[in-house]
Amino acid sequence: RSGPVLAAEDPVRTLAERARELGALADQRWILIREGDPPEVRERARQLRDHVTSYIVPRANALDLPLLVALLGPTGAGKSSLMNTLAGAHVSETGVLRPTTRRAVLLATDADAHALRGVLSHVGTDRIIRADGDGARPGVAIVDAPDLDSVELANRAVADKLVEAADLCVFVTTAVRYADLAAYVVLERIAARGLPVLIVANRLPSDEQDVVVEDIRRVLRGTALRSLDEGRIEVIGVPEGALADDGSLDLTAVGPIVERINELAADREQRRAVIERALEGAVEGLSPLVESVAADLENGASDAAALRTAVDKAYETEGDELNAELRSGAFLRTEVLRHWESFVRADQITRFFSRGLVRVRGTVLAVIKGTPPTPVGVEREVTSDIVAVTVAHAHQAARRVAEEWSTHRSVAAGLAREPSLWSASPDLGQRLELSLRDWVASIAHDVQERGAPKRELAFGVSLGVNALAIAAMIGVFAHTAGVTGTEVGIVAATGFLNQKLLQAIFGEAAMTEMVTNARRRLESLLSDEFARERSRYERLVPDASKLRDLAAGLREAASIAA
Repeated sequence: RSGPVLAAEDPVRTLAERARELGALADQRWILIREGDPPEVRERARQLRDHVTSYIVPRANALDLPLLVALLGPTGAGKSSLMNTLAGAHVSETGVLRPTTRRAVLLATDADAHALRGVLSHVGTDRIIRADGDGARPGVAIVDAPDLDSVELANRAVADKLVEAADLCVFVTTAVRYADLAAYVVLERIAARGLPVLIVANRLPSDEQDVVVEDIRRVLRGTALRSLDEGRIEVIGVPEGALADDGSLDLTAVGPIVERINELAADREQRRAVIERALEGAVEGLSPLVESVAADLENGASDAAALRTAVDKAYETEGDELNAELRSGAFLRTEVLRHWESFVRADQITRFFSRGLVRVRGTVLAVIKGTPPTPVGVEREVTSDIVAVTVAHAHQAARRVAEEWSTHRSVAAGLAREPSLWSASPDLGQRLELSLRDWVASIAHDVQERGAPKRELAFGVSLGVNALAIAAMIGVFAHTAGVTGTEVGIVAATGFLNQKLLQAIFGEAAMTEMVTNARRRLESLLSDEFARERSRYERLVPDASKLRDLAAGLREAASIAA
């Protein structure tokens, strides 16, 4: 490339559009941060959001906003003294108490302060105070940041956010502090942002000032600042004792800095050039951060997929075992079946079946006259057994999931806050009872629909729709194609009885279809309840495909500087 990517008007508009897209994606990423995410993952997401939404988007939309200069440095380096010098008044506290600068101090005209509200919104209005005095320069806003190595984390957070928002950094250090770890960390951040920077080396020994400045340049070559061109970095030395009577720095000593700020305030084109370079550097500097955030998302997607797989496996296993029990006749306990056989006078009907179906059709009416009232107890006992077994399997699935998830940091905290996730939902049994009541009613509806042409045979007599619905319900658990009357066992005998009774009334094909449909509806009902149980865990885990899509979207949106 030749020259800044922001020099032409059309690329600026394109950048603004893509910046807004990237800002929306960065916001989405931040929203998806969970309590169990590692601190470094959370911090990268925060940096990306703040960097894009508090600086790139506002700047891409308005290159003529005031230039924001951030004074940065470790505690006691002389930032506040420099701020007072630039303001021409005592606007920022100095002294031996550390940290001296507890809140950011903003030196700006009223109009410029108003224009920068969006850029500074992420810093927090309660963390910034306006400087008193008439030293503000139109077009240039200067902010004295809290100490970067402050023992108060809130102060350090404000300073970090100002790094994200600034167009130009003035980094103030001293002859004994320039090689500190804190200085390295901040300079790495400034370099990653691609920010133009002035290095002010304060309190230099008069007889070794040039030596120290050259050593500072050597140290800087070992940092990420080596990648910045010479137009973005300057080193200015201030000798020891260069103080005015009011505690500000001597104007002669810091003349190059004051002159540079005054030039920027006086020349709109110079300000715009600095802002364009800062914005270009900010966009270019996004690539490593975006790649890290995208990698975090992909790692999160892998973790989410594994967690969801554990949920799916647990509920599928228990669901399969439940369905196997449904087909095994385990719900047809002996006392229930004997009650049912007594109701339909099984011994008489069995003898009739031996004479052939044609004779049965003619004798069913006579046999069922005078039978006891509809055996609702059979329905109640069978469905209560289904409820109990289903809840037991749901408990087992929940326990498996909770035990597996408790070993994963990303979801362990959420699991601990919701102890109910170690078992089935408290209202599962009640939900099942209502659903099974509807299920039996649906069988009765099928009976009524299919029996309408044979009303004179089956309806209007003692047996009626409800009893035939219970017969079909029992058929769901006992009906198999190979049952014969000679098989031993009450389940087999009842299966035979129901099969022949329903077949005699409705016909073989209709009876088989009715029982099959009832079984299918029951399995679907239980599957839906298991899905509802499973969803309790899924809401704690993001959708893996959405995380991967977000990672791809971030990479694409960040490619605007390529």
